[in-house]
Parts: sequence; C-alpha cells; structure tokens
Amino acid sequence: MANTKPRVIIPRNPAKKLQLAARIYAKHIDMASESPLNAIQSNPWSSTGPEIVNAQTLHQQAEDYKRKSELAYQQRDLLLAKIDESIKSSRDLLLGVHRKIPKSLGQWGFEVEDSPKASKKVKE
Repeated sequence: MANTKPRVIIPRNPAKKLQLAARIYAKHIDMASESPLNAIQSNPWSSTGPEIVNAQTLHQQAEDYKRKSELAYQQRDLLLAKIDESIKSSRDLLLGVHRKIPKSLGQWGFEVEDSPKASKKVKE
C-alpha cells in the first residue's frame, strides 16, 4: 500500500537549504505567471527570491571566516605552548626566590592563593 502522507524533507544544513531555495526560486521564475507559488501571500518569492544570493554570499563569507578562525587558533596554540612553558618556569623560579613570601608573586601578575585546598569528600 502506498504511503498517503509522504514526508517532504527540508534540509537543516544552511548551505543545502540555500541550494533548495535557489532551485525552488529558479523553477518559480521559469514558470512565471503559471507558477503555483504566486499564491503565497506571506513571504512571497518575489521578495524572498532575490535575497537568496545575498544569503549565499554571507554564508560563504561565514565559512571563510570559520576557516581563517580555525587557522588562527592553531597558530595561537603553537605559540601558547611555548609561552605556557615560560610562565611555568617563571613561577617556579620566583617561588624559589620568594620562598618565604610567595604572595609577592602577585607583583609579577600571578594570582596567589594562600588558603589551604579544600579536602575532597569521599562518596560512600
């Protein structure tokens, strides 16, 4: 028995959704006055359709920024590994120099907590 209520899938992926919108709009333009989509009152394709190109352009820009952002994070992380080692070495050296007054590391920008660590409770 044939399915009397088929599901028509609308993509969730923005790029695929824009591709679908472009195909619908192209078919609507091709059919001109014969298009059944002329009956749409709210958000008619005559105003929505021309915005597809703008949306696709903005989507492409966002994807480019995403790639550039990922590259910048990778480059930052490479530098941050060396910087982190310098910070730890500085902390260790300054703790040796200021062994009796570790709070003085605050002058170097470190946050120094001198309260004892809370003990972890054992779950029963």
